[in-house]
Amino acid sequence: MTPGFSCSDPLIATEPPVRRALRFTVILAAHVAVLWGGFELASRPEVRQAAQEIMVRLIEAPPSVQEVKLPEPAPPRPQPVRRETPIQAPQPVLTAAPEAPAPAVAIAPPPPAPVAEAAPPAPPVVTAARFDADYLSNPKPHYPTASRRLGEEGKVLLRVKVSPGGAPMVVEIKHSCGFGRLDEAAKAAVERWKFVPARRGDEAIESWVSVPVVFSLQAS
Repeated sequence: MTPGFSCSDPLIATEPPVRRALRFTVILAAHVAVLWGGFELASRPEVRQAAQEIMVRLIEAPPSVQEVKLPEPAPPRPQPVRRETPIQAPQPVLTAAPEAPAPAVAIAPPPPAPVAEAAPPAPPVVTAARFDADYLSNPKPHYPTASRRLGEEGKVLLRVKVSPGGAPMVVEIKHSCGFGRLDEAAKAAVERWKFVPARRGDEAIESWVSVPVVFSLQAS
Protein backbone atom coordinates (compact mmCIF):
# COMPACT_ATOMS: atom_id res chain seq x y z
CA MET A 1 0.00 0.00 0.00
CA THR A 2 1.48 3.22 -1.11
CA PRO A 3 1.67 5.70 1.67
CA GLY A 4 -0.61 8.66 1.15
CA PHE A 5 -0.09 12.21 1.96
CA SER A 6 -2.31 14.80 3.49
CA CYS A 7 -2.53 18.43 2.90
CA SER A 8 -2.55 18.91 6.58
CA ASP A 9 1.04 17.73 6.80
CA PRO A 10 2.93 20.52 8.42
CA LEU A 11 5.90 20.19 5.91
CA ILE A 12 3.56 20.39 2.97
CA ALA A 13 1.58 23.20 4.50
CA THR A 14 4.73 25.26 4.74
CA GLU A 15 5.96 24.55 1.13
CA PRO A 16 5.22 26.98 -1.61
CA PRO A 17 2.21 26.11 -3.78
CA VAL A 18 4.29 25.37 -6.90
CA ARG A 19 6.61 22.96 -5.17
CA ARG A 20 3.72 21.32 -3.45
CA ALA A 21 1.95 20.74 -6.79
CA LEU A 22 5.16 19.24 -8.21
CA ARG A 23 5.50 16.85 -5.36
CA PHE A 24 1.91 15.74 -5.78
CA THR A 25 2.42 15.07 -9.46
CA VAL A 26 5.51 12.92 -8.79
CA ILE A 27 3.70 10.83 -6.14
CA LEU A 28 0.78 10.30 -8.44
CA ALA A 29 2.96 9.18 -11.29
CA ALA A 30 4.70 6.69 -9.01
CA HIS A 31 1.39 5.12 -7.98
CA VAL A 32 0.30 4.78 -11.57
CA ALA A 33 3.55 3.08 -12.53
CA VAL A 34 3.24 0.55 -9.69
CA LEU A 35 -0.30 -0.34 -10.61
CA TRP A 36 0.55 -0.77 -14.27
CA GLY A 37 3.45 -3.05 -13.51
CA GLY A 38 1.40 -5.35 -11.37
CA PHE A 39 -1.20 -5.68 -14.04
CA GLU A 40 1.37 -6.70 -16.66
CA LEU A 41 2.86 -9.41 -14.43
CA ALA A 42 -0.52 -10.96 -13.70
CA SER A 43 -1.50 -11.23 -17.33
CA ARG A 44 1.79 -12.95 -18.66
CA PRO A 45 2.78 -16.59 -17.93
CA GLU A 46 6.10 -17.00 -16.32
CA VAL A 47 8.61 -17.60 -18.95
CA ARG A 48 11.68 -19.38 -17.89
CA GLN A 49 14.52 -18.62 -20.03
CA ALA A 50 17.32 -21.00 -20.03
CA ALA A 51 20.57 -19.46 -19.30
CA GLN A 52 22.62 -19.48 -22.39
CA GLU A 53 26.30 -19.51 -22.22
CA ILE A 54 27.66 -16.74 -24.28
CA MET A 55 31.05 -17.48 -25.65
CA VAL A 56 33.18 -14.49 -26.40
CA ARG A 57 35.92 -15.24 -28.86
CA LEU A 58 38.50 -12.80 -29.88
CA ILE A 59 39.17 -12.96 -33.57
CA GLU A 60 42.56 -11.84 -34.49
CA ALA A 61 42.43 -9.13 -36.93
CA PRO A 62 44.15 -10.02 -40.15
CA PRO A 63 47.61 -8.61 -40.26
CA SER A 64 47.59 -5.27 -41.84
CA VAL A 65 49.05 -5.42 -45.22
CA GLN A 66 51.78 -2.86 -45.43
CA GLU A 67 51.80 -1.08 -48.64
CA VAL A 68 55.06 -1.91 -50.29
CA LYS A 69 56.25 0.92 -52.40
CA LEU A 70 57.53 -0.59 -55.53
CA PRO A 71 60.52 1.11 -57.06
CA GLU A 72 59.71 3.21 -60.02
CA PRO A 73 60.60 1.42 -63.18
CA ALA A 74 63.82 2.69 -64.70
CA PRO A 75 63.36 4.65 -67.86
CA PRO A 76 63.91 2.50 -70.88
CA ARG A 77 67.53 2.59 -72.02
CA PRO A 78 67.96 4.06 -75.44
CA GLN A 79 68.57 1.36 -77.93
CA PRO A 80 71.91 1.82 -79.71
CA VAL A 81 71.50 2.90 -83.23
CA ARG A 82 72.61 0.09 -85.37
CA ARG A 83 74.86 1.34 -88.05
CA GLU A 84 74.85 -0.58 -91.17
CA THR A 85 78.35 -1.58 -92.12
CA PRO A 86 78.86 -0.93 -95.78
CA ILE A 87 79.60 -4.06 -97.63
CA GLN A 88 83.08 -3.77 -99.00
CA ALA A 89 83.78 -5.21 -102.32
CA PRO A 90 86.33 -7.96 -102.14
CA GLN A 91 89.78 -6.64 -102.82
CA PRO A 92 91.59 -8.25 -105.67
CA VAL A 93 94.23 -10.59 -104.49
CA LEU A 94 97.60 -9.49 -105.74
CA THR A 95 99.87 -12.32 -106.53
CA ALA A 96 103.45 -11.38 -105.88
CA ALA A 97 105.62 -11.92 -108.87
CA PRO A 98 108.45 -14.27 -108.24
CA GLU A 99 111.55 -12.42 -107.36
CA ALA A 100 114.08 -12.36 -110.10
CA PRO A 101 117.37 -13.78 -109.03
CA ALA A 102 119.83 -11.09 -108.17
CA PRO A 103 122.36 -10.61 -110.91
CA ALA A 104 125.72 -11.93 -110.07
CA VAL A 105 128.03 -9.12 -109.17
CA ALA A 106 131.50 -9.58 -110.44
CA ILE A 107 133.90 -8.72 -107.69
CA ALA A 108 136.87 -6.97 -109.16
CA PRO A 109 140.19 -7.85 -107.68
CA PRO A 110 141.51 -5.22 -105.36
CA PRO A 111 143.68 -2.69 -107.12
CA PRO A 112 147.36 -3.14 -106.56
CA ALA A 113 148.83 -1.09 -103.85
CA PRO A 114 150.11 2.17 -105.27
CA VAL A 115 153.83 2.24 -105.64
CA ALA A 116 155.26 4.98 -103.56
CA GLU A 117 156.63 7.54 -105.94
CA ALA A 118 160.08 8.77 -105.29
CA ALA A 119 160.08 12.24 -103.89
CA PRO A 120 161.07 14.77 -106.50
CA PRO A 121 164.55 16.04 -106.03
CA ALA A 122 164.85 19.27 -104.18
CA PRO A 123 165.25 22.24 -106.48
CA PRO A 124 168.85 23.35 -106.73
CA VAL A 125 169.89 26.31 -104.65
CA VAL A 126 170.28 29.52 -106.64
CA THR A 127 173.08 31.87 -105.59
CA ALA A 128 173.14 35.49 -106.76
CA ALA A 129 175.94 37.06 -108.74
CA ARG A 130 178.65 38.84 -106.79
CA PHE A 131 180.92 41.80 -107.51
CA ASP A 132 182.73 42.26 -104.17
CA ALA A 133 185.07 39.28 -104.21
CA ASP A 134 188.65 40.30 -103.42
CA TYR A 135 190.12 38.25 -106.22
CA LEU A 136 188.14 40.21 -108.77
CA SER A 137 190.29 43.33 -108.21
CA ASN A 138 187.62 45.69 -109.58
CA PRO A 139 188.90 49.32 -109.61
CA LYS A 140 187.04 52.12 -107.83
CA PRO A 141 185.10 54.59 -109.93
CA HIS A 142 186.99 57.82 -110.88
CA TYR A 143 185.92 60.87 -108.84
CA PRO A 144 185.51 63.65 -111.40
CA THR A 145 187.73 66.74 -110.72
CA ALA A 146 184.88 69.17 -111.27
CA SER A 147 182.74 67.28 -108.76
CA ARG A 148 185.54 67.47 -106.17
CA ARG A 149 185.93 71.19 -106.72
CA LEU A 150 182.17 71.75 -106.44
CA GLY A 151 181.81 69.41 -103.46
CA GLU A 152 179.41 66.99 -105.19
CA GLU A 153 178.76 63.81 -103.24
CA GLY A 154 176.15 61.08 -103.37
CA LYS A 155 175.16 57.44 -103.90
CA VAL A 156 174.40 55.97 -107.30
CA LEU A 157 172.53 52.63 -107.55
CA LEU A 158 173.19 50.67 -110.73
CA ARG A 159 171.34 47.62 -112.09
CA VAL A 160 173.66 45.21 -113.90
CA LYS A 161 172.88 42.15 -116.01
CA VAL A 162 175.68 39.60 -115.54
CA SER A 163 176.43 36.88 -118.09
CA PRO A 164 177.16 33.24 -117.12
CA GLY A 165 180.80 34.11 -117.75
CA GLY A 166 180.73 36.96 -115.21
CA ALA A 167 180.89 39.91 -117.65
CA PRO A 168 178.49 42.87 -117.35
CA MET A 169 176.09 42.70 -120.28
CA VAL A 170 173.88 45.68 -119.40
CA VAL A 171 174.46 48.50 -116.88
CA GLU A 172 171.54 50.78 -115.98
CA ILE A 173 171.20 53.69 -113.54
CA LYS A 174 168.44 52.61 -111.12
CA HIS A 175 168.71 55.59 -108.72
CA SER A 176 170.68 58.78 -109.46
CA CYS A 177 172.71 60.58 -106.82
CA GLY A 178 171.60 63.91 -108.22
CA PHE A 179 174.74 64.72 -110.10
CA GLY A 180 175.10 63.56 -113.68
CA ARG A 181 178.91 63.55 -113.64
CA LEU A 182 178.90 61.14 -110.68
CA ASP A 183 176.23 58.89 -112.28
CA GLU A 184 178.22 58.57 -115.53
CA ALA A 185 181.50 57.99 -113.68
CA ALA A 186 179.91 55.11 -111.72
CA LYS A 187 178.42 53.54 -114.84
CA ALA A 188 181.70 53.73 -116.81
CA ALA A 189 183.64 52.06 -113.99
CA VAL A 190 181.16 49.15 -113.51
CA GLU A 191 181.07 48.41 -117.24
CA ARG A 192 184.73 47.32 -116.88
CA TRP A 193 184.17 45.16 -113.80
CA LYS A 194 184.16 41.43 -113.53
CA PHE A 195 181.51 39.48 -111.63
CA VAL A 196 181.03 36.08 -110.07
CA PRO A 197 178.07 34.71 -112.07
CA ALA A 198 174.93 33.46 -110.40
CA ARG A 199 174.57 29.69 -110.11
CA ARG A 200 171.70 27.22 -109.93
CA GLY A 201 173.32 24.38 -108.17
CA ASP A 202 176.54 23.78 -110.10
CA GLU A 203 175.36 25.61 -113.23
CA ALA A 204 176.32 29.26 -113.92
CA ILE A 205 173.32 31.28 -115.08
CA GLU A 206 172.53 34.75 -116.30
CA SER A 207 171.11 37.10 -113.65
CA TRP A 208 170.56 40.69 -112.57
CA VAL A 209 172.34 42.27 -109.63
CA SER A 210 172.20 45.72 -107.99
CA VAL A 211 175.50 47.59 -107.52
CA PRO A 212 175.65 50.66 -105.22
CA VAL A 213 178.43 53.23 -105.85
CA VAL A 214 179.16 55.92 -103.20
CA PHE A 215 181.04 59.17 -103.92
CA SER A 216 182.38 60.85 -100.78
CA LEU A 217 185.01 63.60 -100.51
CA GLN A 218 185.97 62.50 -96.99
CA ALA A 219 186.87 59.00 -98.09
CA SER A 220 188.95 60.09 -101.08
